Parts: sequence; C-alpha cells; structure tokens
Amino acid sequence: MVNGGSPPRLNSPLATSVGFGYAGVAMMEPTKPDIIITHESDLDGFLSGALLQRLAKKLYDTDTPLEAYHYNQWKQRELRERAAWVADFTFEPRLDKSEWMIVDHHVTESAPKNALLIHDVNKSAALLCYELCKDHGLGSPALDRLVHLNNVADLFLEDDPDFALACDYANLVKIYQFWNLQALIGGGVEKLLDHPLLEVMAVKRRIENPLGFEWSKNNVTEINPTVGYVDTVVGNNNLVVHQLLEEQAVKYPVLVTLFRRGNMVFASFRSRNGEALKVAEKFQGGGHANAAGAILPKSIRYIPDAIDYLKQVLNPKRDTPLNSLENIFASLEAEKKG
Repeated sequence: MVNGGSPPRLNSPLATSVGFGYAGVAMMEPTKPDIIITHESDLDGFLSGALLQRLAKKLYDTDTPLEAYHYNQWKQRELRERAAWVADFTFEPRLDKSEWMIVDHHVTESAPKNALLIHDVNKSAALLCYELCKDHGLGSPALDRLVHLNNVADLFLEDDPDFALACDYANLVKIYQFWNLQALIGGGVEKLLDHPLLEVMAVKRRIENPLGFEWSKNNVTEINPTVGYVDTVVGNNNLVVHQLLEEQAVKYPVLVTLFRRGNMVFASFRSRNGEALKVAEKFQGGGHANAAGAILPKSIRYIPDAIDYLKQVLNPKRDTPLNSLENIFASLEAEKKG
C-alpha cells in the first residue's frame, strides 16, 4: 500500500513503477533526503538503511548519511530535518511531514496526510525498500537472495525451507551489532551472502540452542501471571523462546529476555497471541504483535534490577522496591504511557 498526502508529481522517478497514491494516480516522488534513518536492532533495519542509501544515490547522485536507533532512542529523537527517509519504524503522527518518506511494515493506527507512506504488513521493511530499488535497476541475484532470507527471518516464516539459515543471517546483527557489521562489510551488503561468520552462526544454532532450551525452560521467573522472565545462558534467544512458546513448555503467554549492551539493559518480549507488543509499549518500546522490544531506563544497569523494574511496572500493587527515586519516577511514567 502506498499513501501520500499531497498530489503526486506524475513525472517523478518513481511514478511509473511504484503503485499509486490517490485513487489510482501514480505515486509522488520522494524528496531528496537530508538523512536516512533506520532501526538498529535487527537485520531488517540494517538492510533497509543500506538499500535506501543506494536508492538515494541512484535518484539524486548523493551520499546520504545514515542514522540507526533502537525504539526508545528513536521516540526521544527530535525530528529536525526538512526531508528524511525512515525505514522499519512504525508510522506515527509525528512522522507525518510533507517531505518525509516512511517505508515500514508494522501495524499502525495512523494514516498519512502529508508524508509518503509505503506500508505492507505482509512484507519486511527491507523487501519494501528493495522493491523500490528494483524499479530503478538496482536489483541483483545476490540482493534477491539476501532480501528473501531477511524476509523469512523477520516475518518468522517457519514453514519456509530457508528458515534455519535465515535465522542465522538475522543473528549476525544480534551477535555482532549493527555498526560493527557495517564497518566489516562497508556499503556492500552483498558481502553478507555466504560470509564466513555464518559458519559460526550455524555451529551456535546446532550446539547451543538445544542446551539453551533445556536450561531456560527450568529457569523462568514470574514477572506477573501472564509474563515470565526467561534466563538464557547459551543459544539464539529468539529461537529458544520461540520453542518454549511453541511447545507450551512454560505457563506464561508472554516471555521476556534481558541483555546488557554497554550501560543499558534491553528487554525482548515474545508471544504467540499478539500480547508482546502491548507489554513492550508499557516500557515505551515497540515492534511486532508477537515480537517487540524496549530499552529500560538508564538507571537500570543490572539484570536483577531489571527484573525488579519489570515487576514494578507490570504489577499494579507496586510491592517490589526499586533502588532509587529515579526508578520510581521512570516506572510511573512508563505505566502512565502504557
């Protein structure tokens, strides 16, 4: 689905090949971006950012700077640019700017009046970006394959024969992190195909995941009657938690894992019934209905403190003590927004 809030220019570079805007009229041209912004947490955001940079180079012969954020950081960022392209972040009213293009696949309750929104919940953000690129001669067999694998992993298409391999690709960003991986491959995302690090991912999957599953199913802490914290020691956290939910190995419909990066604690929520996103939003996070995440307040530095904080926010009686006045205010604010 392609939406825009002002009359499209029919002579635009995108007009003849990318959908429509108003009542079957060709899509309007995206403004030359001052910045490209994408999601830092996963392969979908990684590929989306790189592909939009290529598109901007093709259309405007410019090297557009790229910025990447986690959900909480993104929600706090001031939107100061006149023109921007945003990928893999939920469309919301603050993004409804006349010279902004948003390419995304998360469910949204907002409709654009000014911005150009390219949106399809059945496709990954990278696939939507790649379709724009292919319309301008930027496709290749290597990118076809890479975007397909990302699509399988990001949409968690378990029945696809490439599912296990696709999860290995997605795990590259989880393990080695966005900017480290970009520095390793530069602008050539095709270098990810058959990269030697995938051998590491495959070994980790085969050996660590079964061990991690057995450990984790016996180490679940109740946060509230519907949310359980899963302790993890080895393995792909997403796949371990998915197996716990799929096999109903634990009683909680929503499972959360926690990990530290730098001085921050990240929470990852998973479910099978669409409840994960609702829980993540209580912590100013976001994502998909069954796969969402959030960054906890800066004052939460350690996993035990994070568990206490989760209990404090998700239990209305507030019977779990917090470590500081800052945490109390953070908890109340998160509850109010949830």
